[in-house]
Amino acid sequence: MGTTQSGIHRGRLAPAEYETNFSDLHPRLDDHEALVAADRCYFCYDAPCMTACPTSIDIPLFIRQISTGNPLGSAKTIFDQNILGGMCARVCPTETLCEQACVRNTAEQRPVEIGRLQRYATDVAMEENRQFYERAPRTGKAVAVVGAGPAGLACAHRLAMNGHDVVIFEAREKAGGLNEYGIATYKAVDDFAQSEVDYVLSIGGIEVKNGLKLGRDFTLADLTANFDAVFLGMGLAGVNALGAEGENLPGVVDAVDFIAELRQAADKATVPIGRRVVVIGGGMTAIDAAVQARLLGAEEVTICYRRGKEHMNASPFEQDLAASKGVMIRHWLQPKRVIARDGQVAGIEVEYTEMRDGRLTGTGEIGALAADQIFKAIGQTFEAAGLGALALAGGRIAVDAEGRTSLPNVWAGGDCVKAGEDLTVTSVAQGRDAADSINRMLAAAAQPAFAVA
Repeated sequence: MGTTQSGIHRGRLAPAEYETNFSDLHPRLDDHEALVAADRCYFCYDAPCMTACPTSIDIPLFIRQISTGNPLGSAKTIFDQNILGGMCARVCPTETLCEQACVRNTAEQRPVEIGRLQRYATDVAMEENRQFYERAPRTGKAVAVVGAGPAGLACAHRLAMNGHDVVIFEAREKAGGLNEYGIATYKAVDDFAQSEVDYVLSIGGIEVKNGLKLGRDFTLADLTANFDAVFLGMGLAGVNALGAEGENLPGVVDAVDFIAELRQAADKATVPIGRRVVVIGGGMTAIDAAVQARLLGAEEVTICYRRGKEHMNASPFEQDLAASKGVMIRHWLQPKRVIARDGQVAGIEVEYTEMRDGRLTGTGEIGALAADQIFKAIGQTFEAAGLGALALAGGRIAVDAEGRTSLPNVWAGGDCVKAGEDLTVTSVAQGRDAADSINRMLAAAAQPAFAVA
C-alpha cells in the first residue's frame, strides 16, 4: 500500500472492490424494462415535463416512440433538441427537473423514469452509430468555439449542420469539459464521455485543437480577426478559497481536481485517499467528492455545509445517495482553521452558524473535526483573461437572450455566463441556441444587397 503523506494512502481496497464500487449507478434498461417504464407515461398533451426540460425535448413523443418499439426514432427526437442527450440522461438532476414535473407524482409519488428512458434510446442509437444529421453544403464561413465542453460541443454541432466550418479551442488534453473531467466516475462509466464526443464530431466540419488556452495562447481579438463569428464556452476555471487559516497545507485539495484525477485514472487504486476526509460545500461537487472518497476506501467522510439541509444545491436524491454510502452530512458549520500536525492536515476547526436577521452569521461556538484530507467544494469562479473589452455581469460574461455578448459577432454560453442553473443540460441549450443565432447572422450577411434604382 503506497503512502503519499501521513494518513493518505493508495490501494485501500482489494482490486475487485474498486470495480464494484465504481460500477454504473443506474444501469441501462433492457428492452422489456424500457417498454414497461414507457407504458407508465400518460403522454400528456400539455406535458409539464417538457416545459421543465431546459432543452425542451419532446418527452411524451420520445417515450411513445419507445413504447411502439422505435428506439431509433426516439433517439432522433431527443438529439433534435439535445445532441448530448446521452450524457444528460446520466447526469441531469431529473428528480428536480422533468421527473419532478411528471403528473405521475400526484397519484403515485413515483414519476416516469424519464432519464433512464432517455439513456435507453440514445444508447441504442450510439451503439449502432446511427447518424441522423448531415452537413449542409459548405457556406465558406468559419466560426471559432472556445471550450469543448457541453456548450461548445452543442454549438459546434449545430453550426456544422448548417454548413459552417468550426474550430474548437480546448485548453485540456481531451474534449468533453465537465462531462470528461468534472462528474462522478460512477455516473458515466466505460469512457462514455469520449464516445459521445466522437459521436458529436462525426458529423464532420469540426476541428478540435487541444492544449490551447484563451489568455495564454491566444486572445479574443485574435479570434475575431480570423473568424466570422466566435462562441465562448470555456466554463469556470477558478476555485473559490475557503478563507480559512491553513488552507494551503498539504492535504487540502480542490474537489474538482480530485474528481478529475479519479476520472482520468486507469486504475482507481492509484488515487490516494485519507482515512478521515472532510468535504466543505453543499453542491453536487461536494456530494461527488464525498461519495467517491468513500468508494476509494475512506473510513470516515463528513460534508460540512454552512447552511441547512433545505439550502443545499445538491438535490435530495444526491444527499440521500451520499448518506446511503456512509457519508455524514453536517449542517450549520463553516470552516475557521485547518489544524496541522508536523506540517500535515490533522483536522479542521469549524464554527457553528445560524440565520440572524436574514443573514448567515457565526455563533462563536467552535468545534473541531479530525481529518487527514480536506476537499474544497465551495464553487468555482470565472477567469476573464484574454477577453479584452468584453462586458461582464456578476463576474461572468454578459449576454442577451440569444447569447450575444457586448462585442459584435461574439456569443457566449454555458457556465461562463450567468443564465440559468450551472447544469450540463442548460449549457447544451445555450450552445445550441447561440449557434442558431450565429447561423442567422451569417446567413443574413451572405444575402446579396439589392440596389435601389
